[in-house]
Amino acid sequence: MCGIFGYVTNKEEALGPILIAAAERLTYRGYDSVGAATINSGKIDLRKDVGKVDSVATKYNIAEMRGQRGITQLRWATFGEPSQVNSQPHLDSNGDMVGAHNGNVVNNVELRLEFMAEGMTVRSQNDGETCVHAVERYISRGYEFIDAIRLAYGDLEGDYAFVIGRANDDKLYAFKKGSGMVIGIGDGFTCLSSDLPSILPLTREVIRPQDGEIVTLWADRVEVRSVKDGKIIDRMPETVTESMDAVQKGGYPHFMLKEIHEQAQVARELIHLLDGSPDVQPLVEKMKNARHLYLIGCGTSYHA
Repeated sequence: MCGIFGYVTNKEEALGPILIAAAERLTYRGYDSVGAATINSGKIDLRKDVGKVDSVATKYNIAEMRGQRGITQLRWATFGEPSQVNSQPHLDSNGDMVGAHNGNVVNNVELRLEFMAEGMTVRSQNDGETCVHAVERYISRGYEFIDAIRLAYGDLEGDYAFVIGRANDDKLYAFKKGSGMVIGIGDGFTCLSSDLPSILPLTREVIRPQDGEIVTLWADRVEVRSVKDGKIIDRMPETVTESMDAVQKGGYPHFMLKEIHEQAQVARELIHLLDGSPDVQPLVEKMKNARHLYLIGCGTSYHA
């Protein structure tokens, strides 16, 4: 988990600088890996590794990446150690789709085993790849792409936001469950991000998807559908008028207060993650034998 950004334009152009700039605006959340993917003329160009944005961008010359669609992701390791293979974005088995997520898929371990049993090529331990294969599963069974996403949404448990694109297509697709996502609408492009501040330098016209909604992004428009029945939802964009500083603070007077009020959501995400980890239950059993429980903290940790 950490942050995602996607971009769709109506022609091939240099997307590398746009993706690097968006990734830089997501770094405040902390991360250990970074990656970028562009899609152009039926081909996916994927570059990623462990390290800071500037070092990975320089090592893999991300600035030169071109395409009509692009995705970047900053990862903070949860499922799987920090490594190039666990970095995002991820490909499907045949390299025809690429996607990235922000959040935690708590049934990642179980789904990976299912996908391998079904003959898919699972390259990493990361739950972002699990999201890609969840869609691939239903594509391989003959479902249309939107229906495949609807079914995948039901299989993926946890809190996350996810974006995916196909090689022979002109769109990106995104959906969310519990985690944040904002869609941006600009002049000749659309974009999406897990964080509003990464969009504001590009556009202030935004749509905020709700849980259980699928967003399709073309260069000149977006479409919102219900996961439940696939029907189109009428959603008008809003104009963000707050300053960048105010947006980054989430309406709070300072970051400390923002962090304090975010603790409940952070705790929920942590519980989801721990529930899905096979390493946690043995620790829980040992803790049951403890005679005393001490909670130690200060500042926002004490508040939590």
